Amino acid sequence: MTLNQNRSSKQRADGKIAWFTGLSGAGKSTIAARTEEILVGHGLKVLTLDGDAVRAISYPPLGFSKEDIYENNRRFIGLCQKSVAEYDVILVPKISPFLCQRAIARRELGDAYAEVYVQASLSEVTRRDTKGLYRDANDGKLAGMVGVAPEVPYEPPETAELILDTENSNVDECAKQLAEFILAWNSKA
Repeated sequence: MTLNQNRSSKQRADGKIAWFTGLSGAGKSTIAARTEEILVGHGLKVLTLDGDAVRAISYPPLGFSKEDIYENNRRFIGLCQKSVAEYDVILVPKISPFLCQRAIARRELGDAYAEVYVQASLSEVTRRDTKGLYRDANDGKLAGMVGVAPEVPYEPPETAELILDTENSNVDECAKQLAEFILAWNSKA
């Protein structure tokens, strides 16, 4: 299983959930991994529920239709609800493309929820295209690509608590910014 679970002896009943959103290739998983290292270094118990990793082990498997994306979001909310009392921080790096679905996550997860927008333009993530997904989508080999296919648009957040601009900041800068945000947020609990 590729879910990252770092434990410390510290237990909290009021864990925090940093729910990422951003296009594929924006840097969500990489930033989450670096942020997790920083937070564990501060003695926090961290769970990372990476979008690709959870999708790979989910049953029944889901595709990328709008309906499947909604179901995937519902599953993530459930995983967070089951785990939030056991961890100081849950990092959820996933595309999470729809405003209405993020609003449901915010409502269901309450004060534990903070939205983190990992911002990079479609032209930038297409240029990066580390997985070849944008090339395949543009060549007609991949249907339903979020942000490319008209039936699956990416809807940027309107109320994100934190915006990480990966076009103008590197991964380490973004991870530091996110860790500082979480540490300050966690200390207010």
